Amino acid sequence: MKISVIGCGYLGAVHAATLASMGHNVVGIDVDSHKVEQLNKALAPFHEPGLDELLGDGRTTGRLVFTTDFSAAADAQVHFLCVGTPQSKTSDTADLSYLMSATRSLLPHLAKGAAVVGKSTVPVGTVETVRAVLARRSDVLLGWNPEFLRQGTAVKDSLVPDRLVYGVPGGKGAAAGAPVTAVLDAVYEPLITAGIPRLVCNFATAELIKSASNAFLATKVSFINAMAELCDASGADVSELSEAMGLDPRIGNRYLHAGLGFGGGCLPKDIRSFRAQSRELDVPSVDEWMALVDTVNLNQRSRAVDVAREMCRGFLSGRTVTILGAAFKPDTDDIRDSPALDVAAQLASAGAHVTVTDPKAINNAWIRYPQIRFEASTKRALEGAELVLLLTEWNEYMQLSPVEVGALVRRRMVLDARNVLDAEAWRTAGWTVRGLGTGAAVAAEERAGAAPGERASGVSAPRRKHARA
Repeated sequence: MKISVIGCGYLGAVHAATLASMGHNVVGIDVDSHKVEQLNKALAPFHEPGLDELLGDGRTTGRLVFTTDFSAAADAQVHFLCVGTPQSKTSDTADLSYLMSATRSLLPHLAKGAAVVGKSTVPVGTVETVRAVLARRSDVLLGWNPEFLRQGTAVKDSLVPDRLVYGVPGGKGAAAGAPVTAVLDAVYEPLITAGIPRLVCNFATAELIKSASNAFLATKVSFINAMAELCDASGADVSELSEAMGLDPRIGNRYLHAGLGFGGGCLPKDIRSFRAQSRELDVPSVDEWMALVDTVNLNQRSRAVDVAREMCRGFLSGRTVTILGAAFKPDTDDIRDSPALDVAAQLASAGAHVTVTDPKAINNAWIRYPQIRFEASTKRALEGAELVLLLTEWNEYMQLSPVEVGALVRRRMVLDARNVLDAEAWRTAGWTVRGLGTGAAVAAEERAGAAPGERASGVSAPRRKHARA
Protein backbone atom coordinates (compact mmCIF):
# COMPACT_ATOMS: atom_id res chain seq x y z
CA MET A 1 0.00 0.00 0.00
CA LYS A 2 1.27 3.52 -0.82
CA ILE A 3 1.04 5.73 2.27
CA SER A 4 2.02 9.33 2.96
CA VAL A 5 2.95 10.69 6.38
CA ILE A 6 2.50 14.44 6.68
CA GLY A 7 4.78 15.94 9.30
CA CYS A 8 8.05 14.15 10.06
CA GLY A 9 8.83 15.28 13.56
CA TYR A 10 8.95 12.91 16.50
CA LEU A 11 5.62 11.20 15.75
CA GLY A 12 5.77 11.27 11.97
CA ALA A 13 9.33 10.00 11.53
CA VAL A 14 8.72 7.04 13.81
CA HIS A 15 5.34 6.26 12.23
CA ALA A 16 6.73 6.46 8.67
CA ALA A 17 9.62 4.13 9.49
CA THR A 18 7.29 1.70 11.25
CA LEU A 19 4.86 1.55 8.31
CA ALA A 20 7.76 0.89 5.94
CA SER A 21 8.91 -1.96 8.17
CA MET A 22 5.43 -3.48 7.76
CA GLY A 23 5.93 -3.64 4.01
CA HIS A 24 4.18 -0.44 2.89
CA ASN A 25 5.69 2.08 0.48
CA VAL A 26 5.88 5.29 2.48
CA VAL A 27 6.62 8.90 1.60
CA GLY A 28 7.22 11.27 4.50
CA ILE A 29 6.52 14.94 3.82
CA ASP A 30 7.79 17.87 5.87
CA VAL A 31 8.36 21.57 5.19
CA ASP A 32 11.76 21.48 6.93
CA SER A 33 14.30 20.70 4.19
CA HIS A 34 17.15 20.11 6.67
CA LYS A 35 15.07 17.53 8.54
CA VAL A 36 14.14 15.82 5.27
CA GLU A 37 17.79 15.69 4.24
CA GLN A 38 18.77 14.04 7.51
CA LEU A 39 15.95 11.49 7.34
CA ASN A 40 16.91 10.55 3.78
CA LYS A 41 20.36 9.73 5.15
CA ALA A 42 18.69 7.45 7.73
CA LEU A 43 19.64 9.87 10.51
CA ALA A 44 16.94 10.84 12.99
CA PRO A 45 16.92 14.59 13.77
CA PHE A 46 16.44 13.71 17.44
CA HIS A 47 17.64 10.95 19.75
CA GLU A 48 15.34 7.94 19.85
CA PRO A 49 16.77 4.45 20.48
CA GLY A 50 16.40 2.14 17.48
CA LEU A 51 15.04 4.76 15.07
CA ASP A 52 18.20 5.19 12.98
CA GLU A 53 18.24 1.44 12.36
CA LEU A 54 14.56 1.43 11.37
CA LEU A 55 15.11 4.37 9.02
CA GLY A 56 18.10 2.58 7.52
CA ASP A 57 16.05 -0.54 6.86
CA GLY A 58 13.40 1.54 5.10
CA ARG A 59 15.98 3.24 2.91
CA THR A 60 17.72 -0.05 2.08
CA THR A 61 14.49 -1.73 0.96
CA GLY A 62 13.47 1.38 -0.99
CA ARG A 63 10.13 1.52 0.81
CA LEU A 64 10.83 4.80 2.64
CA VAL A 65 11.57 8.25 1.23
CA PHE A 66 11.22 11.79 2.58
CA THR A 67 10.53 15.01 0.68
CA THR A 68 9.25 18.57 1.03
CA ASP A 69 7.02 18.18 -2.04
CA PHE A 70 3.34 17.53 -1.24
CA SER A 71 2.74 16.33 -4.79
CA ALA A 72 4.71 13.19 -3.89
CA ALA A 73 1.61 12.10 -1.96
CA ALA A 74 -0.62 12.24 -5.04
CA ASP A 75 -0.98 8.49 -5.59
CA ALA A 76 -1.08 7.47 -1.92
CA GLN A 77 -4.11 5.52 -0.71
CA VAL A 78 -3.78 6.66 2.91
CA HIS A 79 -2.47 9.95 4.30
CA PHE A 80 -1.55 10.17 8.00
CA LEU A 81 -1.55 13.65 9.55
CA CYS A 82 1.27 13.64 12.12
CA VAL A 83 1.75 17.39 12.48
CA GLY A 84 2.60 18.88 15.88
CA THR A 85 -0.11 20.54 17.97
CA PRO A 86 1.92 22.56 20.52
CA GLN A 87 0.44 24.65 23.28
CA SER A 88 -0.61 28.09 22.07
CA LYS A 89 1.75 30.92 23.00
CA THR A 90 -1.15 32.96 24.36
CA SER A 91 -3.36 30.36 26.11
CA ASP A 92 -3.62 26.78 27.37
CA THR A 93 -5.30 25.64 24.16
CA ALA A 94 -3.58 23.58 21.47
CA ASP A 95 -2.28 25.43 18.43
CA LEU A 96 -3.93 23.73 15.45
CA SER A 97 -2.55 26.07 12.79
CA TYR A 98 0.12 23.61 11.63
CA LEU A 99 -2.42 20.81 11.34
CA MET A 100 -4.84 22.94 9.34
CA SER A 101 -2.07 24.23 7.08
CA ALA A 102 -0.89 20.68 6.36
CA THR A 103 -4.44 19.55 5.55
CA ARG A 104 -4.93 22.43 3.11
CA SER A 105 -1.58 21.71 1.45
CA LEU A 106 -2.52 18.05 1.05
CA LEU A 107 -6.00 18.73 -0.36
CA PRO A 108 -5.04 19.32 -4.03
CA HIS A 109 -3.07 16.05 -4.13
CA LEU A 110 -5.71 13.64 -2.79
CA ALA A 111 -6.55 10.77 -5.12
CA LYS A 112 -10.15 9.71 -5.49
CA GLY A 113 -11.27 7.55 -2.57
CA ALA A 114 -8.12 8.20 -0.51
CA ALA A 115 -8.28 8.17 3.27
CA VAL A 116 -7.04 11.05 5.44
CA VAL A 117 -6.28 9.84 8.95
CA GLY A 118 -5.21 12.09 11.80
CA LYS A 119 -2.74 10.88 14.42
CA SER A 120 -1.93 14.17 16.14
CA THR A 121 -3.15 14.76 19.69
CA VAL A 122 -5.99 17.26 19.34
CA PRO A 123 -8.84 18.82 21.34
CA VAL A 124 -12.26 17.27 20.96
CA GLY A 125 -14.04 18.79 17.97
CA THR A 126 -10.92 19.10 15.80
CA VAL A 127 -12.08 16.40 13.39
CA GLU A 128 -15.03 18.58 12.42
CA THR A 129 -12.63 21.40 11.55
CA VAL A 130 -10.56 19.05 9.39
CA ARG A 131 -13.75 17.74 7.81
CA ALA A 132 -14.68 21.30 6.85
CA VAL A 133 -11.37 21.71 5.00
CA LEU A 134 -12.06 18.47 3.12
CA ALA A 135 -15.74 19.30 2.51
CA ARG A 136 -15.50 19.69 -1.27
CA ARG A 137 -13.98 16.20 -1.54
CA SER A 138 -16.94 14.04 -0.56
CA ASP A 139 -15.17 10.96 -1.96
CA VAL A 140 -12.33 11.21 0.60
CA LEU A 141 -12.53 9.07 3.73
CA LEU A 142 -11.74 10.60 7.12
CA GLY A 143 -10.57 8.84 10.27
CA TRP A 144 -8.68 9.50 13.49
CA ASN A 145 -6.04 7.10 14.80
CA PRO A 146 -4.48 8.55 17.99
CA GLU A 147 -0.87 7.75 18.84
CA PHE A 148 0.39 6.45 22.18
CA LEU A 149 4.15 6.74 21.78
CA ARG A 150 6.52 7.30 24.68
CA GLN A 151 9.81 9.03 24.04
CA GLY A 152 12.65 6.63 24.65
CA THR A 153 10.54 3.59 23.70
CA ALA A 154 8.73 4.96 20.62
CA VAL A 155 10.04 2.32 18.21
CA LYS A 156 8.90 -0.52 20.45
CA ASP A 157 5.59 1.24 21.11
CA SER A 158 5.03 1.43 17.34
CA LEU A 159 6.08 -2.09 16.47
CA VAL A 160 4.29 -3.69 19.43
CA PRO A 161 1.62 -1.19 20.56
CA ASP A 162 -0.68 -1.71 23.54
CA ARG A 163 -3.73 -1.05 21.37
CA LEU A 164 -5.00 0.42 18.11
CA VAL A 165 -7.78 3.00 18.22
CA TYR A 166 -9.85 4.00 15.19
CA GLY A 167 -12.10 7.03 15.28
CA VAL A 168 -14.60 6.67 12.42
CA PRO A 169 -17.87 8.34 11.33
CA GLY A 170 -20.69 7.07 13.51
CA GLY A 171 -18.41 4.95 15.66
CA LYS A 172 -18.36 1.16 16.12
CA GLY A 173 -20.78 -0.73 13.92
CA ALA A 174 -21.89 2.29 11.90
CA ALA A 175 -22.11 1.74 8.15
CA ALA A 176 -20.54 5.17 7.54
CA GLY A 177 -17.42 4.11 9.40
CA ALA A 178 -16.94 0.75 7.71
CA PRO A 179 -14.84 1.97 4.73
CA VAL A 180 -12.21 3.77 6.81
CA THR A 181 -12.17 0.88 9.30
CA ALA A 182 -11.37 -1.48 6.44
CA VAL A 183 -8.57 0.78 5.21
CA LEU A 184 -6.97 0.99 8.65
CA ASP A 185 -7.29 -2.78 9.09
CA ALA A 186 -5.32 -3.16 5.86
CA VAL A 187 -2.65 -0.71 7.06
CA TYR A 188 -2.23 -2.48 10.39
CA GLU A 189 -2.81 -6.05 9.20
CA PRO A 190 0.50 -7.38 10.68
CA LEU A 191 -0.35 -5.93 14.09
CA ILE A 192 -3.94 -7.17 14.05
CA THR A 193 -2.75 -10.63 13.00
CA ALA A 194 -0.32 -10.57 15.92
CA GLY A 195 -3.25 -10.05 18.30
CA ILE A 196 -2.90 -6.34 19.12
CA PRO A 197 -6.25 -5.16 20.58
CA ARG A 198 -8.29 -2.88 18.30
CA LEU A 199 -10.98 -0.43 19.41
CA VAL A 200 -13.34 1.32 17.00
CA CYS A 201 -15.14 4.41 18.32
CA ASN A 202 -16.62 7.72 17.25
CA PHE A 203 -14.53 10.81 16.54
CA ALA A 204 -15.07 12.54 19.90
CA THR A 205 -13.93 9.46 21.81
CA ALA A 206 -10.85 9.05 19.62
CA GLU A 207 -9.95 12.70 20.14
CA LEU A 208 -10.25 12.42 23.92
CA ILE A 209 -8.46 9.09 24.45
CA LYS A 210 -4.85 10.32 24.28
CA SER A 211 -5.51 13.40 26.40
CA ALA A 212 -7.51 11.38 28.94
CA SER A 213 -4.74 8.77 29.15
CA ASN A 214 -2.08 11.43 29.68
CA ALA A 215 -4.26 13.18 32.26
CA PHE A 216 -4.57 9.94 34.24
CA LEU A 217 -0.83 9.22 34.07
CA ALA A 218 -0.07 12.79 35.15
CA THR A 219 -2.50 12.34 38.04
CA LYS A 220 -0.64 9.24 39.25
CA VAL A 221 2.71 11.04 39.09
CA SER A 222 1.44 14.11 40.93
CA PHE A 223 -0.38 11.99 43.49
CA ILE A 224 2.72 10.06 44.51
CA ASN A 225 4.75 13.28 44.56
CA ALA A 226 2.16 14.83 46.87
CA MET A 227 2.60 11.73 49.06
CA ALA A 228 6.36 12.32 48.91
CA GLU A 229 5.83 15.75 50.44
CA LEU A 230 3.70 14.18 53.16
CA CYS A 231 6.40 11.58 53.76
CA ASP A 232 9.05 14.28 54.13
CA ALA A 233 6.84 16.06 56.65
CA SER A 234 6.19 12.90 58.67
CA GLY A 235 9.42 10.92 58.33
CA ALA A 236 7.84 8.17 56.21
CA ASP A 237 9.50 6.70 53.11
CA VAL A 238 7.63 7.25 49.85
CA SER A 239 9.57 4.48 48.06
CA GLU A 240 8.24 1.91 50.50
CA LEU A 241 4.82 3.53 50.42
CA SER A 242 4.58 3.38 46.62
CA GLU A 243 5.87 -0.19 46.54
CA ALA A 244 3.15 -1.30 48.92
CA MET A 245 0.47 0.63 47.04
CA GLY A 246 1.62 -0.74 43.70
CA LEU A 247 1.10 -4.33 44.83
CA ASP A 248 -2.63 -3.62 44.92
CA PRO A 249 -3.80 -4.77 41.45
CA ARG A 250 -6.41 -2.02 41.41
CA ILE A 251 -3.62 0.57 41.58
CA GLY A 252 -0.53 -0.93 39.95
CA ASN A 253 3.04 0.37 40.24
CA ARG A 254 3.52 2.05 36.84
CA TYR A 255 3.85 5.84 37.06
CA LEU A 256 3.79 5.53 40.85
CA HIS A 257 7.44 6.41 41.40
CA ALA A 258 8.04 9.63 43.32
CA GLY A 259 10.62 12.04 42.02
CA LEU A 260 11.00 15.36 40.26
CA GLY A 261 7.79 15.06 38.25
CA PHE A 262 6.97 15.04 34.57
CA GLY A 263 7.90 17.32 31.68
CA GLY A 264 8.37 17.04 27.93
CA GLY A 265 6.23 18.03 25.00
CA CYS A 266 3.18 15.87 25.78
CA LEU A 267 1.95 15.57 29.38
CA PRO A 268 2.26 19.23 30.41
CA LYS A 269 0.66 20.71 27.28
CA ASP A 270 -1.95 17.94 27.07
CA ILE A 271 -3.26 18.45 30.60
CA ARG A 272 -3.41 22.22 30.02
CA SER A 273 -5.27 21.67 26.75
CA PHE A 274 -7.54 19.25 28.64
CA ARG A 275 -8.30 22.05 31.10
CA ALA A 276 -9.15 24.43 28.27
CA GLN A 277 -11.47 21.86 26.70
CA SER A 278 -13.17 21.30 30.05
CA ARG A 279 -13.82 25.01 30.45
CA GLU A 280 -15.26 25.24 26.94
CA LEU A 281 -17.54 22.28 27.66
CA ASP A 282 -18.46 23.68 31.11
CA VAL A 283 -17.00 20.76 33.10
CA PRO A 284 -15.29 22.57 36.00
CA SER A 285 -14.43 19.41 37.94
CA VAL A 286 -11.92 18.29 35.28
CA ASP A 287 -10.52 21.81 34.99
CA GLU A 288 -9.93 22.06 38.75
CA TRP A 289 -8.53 18.54 38.97
CA MET A 290 -6.00 19.12 36.19
CA ALA A 291 -5.05 22.48 37.72
CA LEU A 292 -4.09 20.71 40.95
CA VAL A 293 -2.14 18.02 39.08
CA ASP A 294 -0.21 20.72 37.21
CA THR A 295 0.47 22.70 40.39
CA VAL A 296 1.77 19.69 42.33
CA ASN A 297 4.05 18.82 39.43
CA LEU A 298 5.55 22.29 39.16
CA ASN A 299 5.93 22.61 42.94
CA GLN A 300 8.03 19.46 43.00
CA ARG A 301 10.75 21.39 41.19
CA SER A 302 10.69 24.11 43.84
CA ARG A 303 10.86 21.43 46.52
CA ALA A 304 14.09 20.13 44.96
CA VAL A 305 15.57 23.64 45.13
CA ASP A 306 14.45 23.92 48.76
CA VAL A 307 16.21 20.66 49.65
CA ALA A 308 19.34 21.75 47.78
CA ARG A 309 19.35 24.97 49.80
CA GLU A 310 19.01 23.01 53.06
CA MET A 311 21.89 20.75 52.09
CA CYS A 312 23.98 23.89 51.54
CA ARG A 313 23.05 25.09 55.03
CA GLY A 314 20.63 27.67 53.73
CA PHE A 315 22.92 29.40 51.22
CA LEU A 316 23.06 28.59 47.51
CA SER A 317 24.93 31.72 46.46
CA GLY A 318 28.49 30.89 45.45
CA ARG A 319 28.01 27.12 45.78
CA THR A 320 29.41 24.89 43.07
CA VAL A 321 26.57 22.62 41.97
CA THR A 322 26.64 19.80 39.40
CA ILE A 323 23.41 18.56 37.83
CA LEU A 324 23.25 15.14 36.25
CA GLY A 325 20.70 15.34 33.45
CA ALA A 326 19.20 17.97 31.16
CA ALA A 327 16.64 16.00 29.14
CA PHE A 328 13.14 15.77 30.59
CA LYS A 329 13.54 11.97 30.79
CA PRO A 330 16.25 9.42 29.92
CA ASP A 331 16.78 8.03 26.40
CA THR A 332 15.80 11.28 24.69
CA ASP A 333 17.45 14.61 23.87
CA ASP A 334 14.17 16.50 24.34
CA ILE A 335 14.44 19.42 26.78
CA ARG A 336 10.89 20.77 26.40
CA ASP A 337 9.56 21.69 29.85
CA SER A 338 12.48 19.80 31.40
CA PRO A 339 12.22 19.62 35.21
CA ALA A 340 16.01 19.26 35.38
CA LEU A 341 16.67 22.49 33.49
CA ASP A 342 13.96 24.31 35.45
CA VAL A 343 15.73 23.38 38.70
CA ALA A 344 19.11 24.30 37.19
CA ALA A 345 17.79 27.74 36.21
CA GLN A 346 16.33 28.31 39.70
CA LEU A 347 19.64 27.37 41.32
CA ALA A 348 21.54 29.68 38.99
CA SER A 349 19.12 32.51 39.79
CA ALA A 350 19.84 31.92 43.47
CA GLY A 351 23.54 32.53 42.83
CA ALA A 352 24.85 28.97 42.55
CA HIS A 353 27.59 28.14 40.05
CA VAL A 354 25.72 25.47 38.09
CA THR A 355 27.18 22.91 35.69
CA VAL A 356 24.81 20.59 33.82
CA THR A 357 25.80 17.41 32.02
CA ASP A 358 23.73 15.00 29.93
CA PRO A 359 24.56 12.16 27.50
CA LYS A 360 22.38 13.48 24.65
CA ALA A 361 20.70 16.83 25.40
CA ILE A 362 23.64 19.24 25.80
CA ASN A 363 23.44 20.67 22.29
CA ASN A 364 19.72 21.39 22.65
CA ALA A 365 20.11 22.94 26.09
CA TRP A 366 23.08 25.30 25.96
CA ILE A 367 21.51 27.83 23.58
CA ARG A 368 18.31 28.01 25.64
CA TYR A 369 20.12 28.49 28.97
CA PRO A 370 23.15 30.78 28.51
CA GLN A 371 23.32 31.45 32.26
CA ILE A 372 24.23 27.82 32.90
CA ARG A 373 27.50 26.03 32.18
CA PHE A 374 27.18 22.79 30.22
CA GLU A 375 29.76 20.03 30.15
CA ALA A 376 29.57 16.90 27.99
CA SER A 377 31.97 14.92 30.18
CA THR A 378 30.39 13.61 33.37
CA LYS A 379 33.79 13.39 35.03
CA ARG A 380 34.71 17.00 34.28
CA ALA A 381 31.25 18.19 35.31
CA LEU A 382 31.67 16.58 38.74
CA GLU A 383 35.10 17.98 39.52
CA GLY A 384 35.02 20.28 42.54
CA ALA A 385 31.26 20.03 43.12
CA GLU A 386 29.95 20.91 46.58
CA LEU A 387 26.54 19.41 45.78
CA VAL A 388 25.45 16.90 43.13
CA LEU A 389 21.84 16.66 41.96
CA LEU A 390 20.63 13.65 39.97
CA LEU A 391 17.69 15.07 38.01
CA THR A 392 17.38 12.80 34.96
CA GLU A 393 17.64 9.07 35.61
CA TRP A 394 19.97 8.06 32.80
CA ASN A 395 21.23 4.52 33.35
CA GLU A 396 24.87 5.67 33.34
CA TYR A 397 24.17 7.98 36.29
CA MET A 398 22.49 5.23 38.27
CA GLN A 399 25.59 3.08 37.74
CA LEU A 400 28.11 5.69 38.90
CA SER A 401 30.54 4.50 41.56
CA PRO A 402 30.09 6.56 44.74
CA VAL A 403 33.75 5.97 45.58
CA GLU A 404 35.02 7.20 42.20
CA VAL A 405 32.66 10.17 42.18
CA GLY A 406 33.69 10.94 45.75
CA ALA A 407 37.27 11.40 44.59
CA LEU A 408 36.18 14.10 42.13
CA VAL A 409 33.91 16.31 44.23
CA ARG A 410 34.75 18.79 46.97
CA ARG A 411 31.90 17.68 49.24
CA ARG A 412 30.14 14.34 49.18
CA MET A 413 26.54 15.50 49.10
CA VAL A 414 23.97 14.25 46.60
CA LEU A 415 20.31 15.03 46.09
CA ASP A 416 18.76 12.08 44.28
CA ALA A 417 15.61 13.84 43.07
CA ARG A 418 14.55 10.75 41.10
CA ASN A 419 15.01 8.30 44.00
CA VAL A 420 16.96 5.81 41.89
CA LEU A 421 20.38 5.54 43.56
CA ASP A 422 21.39 2.83 46.01
CA ALA A 423 21.35 5.29 48.91
CA GLU A 424 22.95 2.88 51.37
CA ALA A 425 25.92 2.23 49.07
CA TRP A 426 26.47 5.96 48.65
CA ARG A 427 26.22 6.59 52.42
CA THR A 428 28.70 3.78 53.04
CA ALA A 429 31.10 5.65 50.72
CA GLY A 430 30.77 8.73 52.92
CA TRP A 431 28.03 10.60 51.09
CA THR A 432 25.17 12.58 52.56
CA VAL A 433 22.18 11.44 50.51
CA ARG A 434 18.78 13.08 50.22
CA GLY A 435 15.80 12.10 48.13
CA LEU A 436 12.33 13.53 47.74
CA GLY A 437 10.00 11.79 50.16
CA THR A 438 12.36 9.00 51.18
CA GLY A 439 12.66 9.90 54.86
CA ALA A 440 16.45 10.03 54.44
CA ALA A 441 16.81 12.99 56.79
CA VAL A 442 15.16 11.21 59.68
CA ALA A 443 17.16 8.03 59.07
CA ALA A 444 20.42 9.95 58.99
CA GLU A 445 19.65 11.72 62.25
CA GLU A 446 18.60 8.52 63.97
CA ARG A 447 21.87 6.83 62.99
CA ALA A 448 23.83 9.84 64.20
CA GLY A 449 21.86 10.03 67.43
CA ALA A 450 20.86 13.65 66.82
CA ALA A 451 17.86 15.21 68.48
CA PRO A 452 14.90 15.99 66.18
CA GLY A 453 15.55 19.20 64.23
CA GLU A 454 19.31 19.22 64.80
CA ARG A 455 21.82 18.86 61.99
CA ALA A 456 23.42 15.49 61.48
CA SER A 457 26.01 14.89 58.76
CA GLY A 458 24.89 18.08 57.04
CA VAL A 459 21.26 16.95 56.73
CA SER A 460 18.29 18.69 58.31
CA ALA A 461 15.23 17.13 59.85
CA PRO A 462 12.05 17.06 57.78
CA ARG A 463 10.02 20.23 57.99
CA ARG A 464 6.35 20.47 58.75
CA LYS A 465 6.17 23.21 56.13
CA HIS A 466 8.51 24.20 53.36
CA ALA A 467 8.97 27.50 51.63
CA ARG A 468 8.53 27.78 47.92
CA ALA A 469 11.63 28.88 46.02
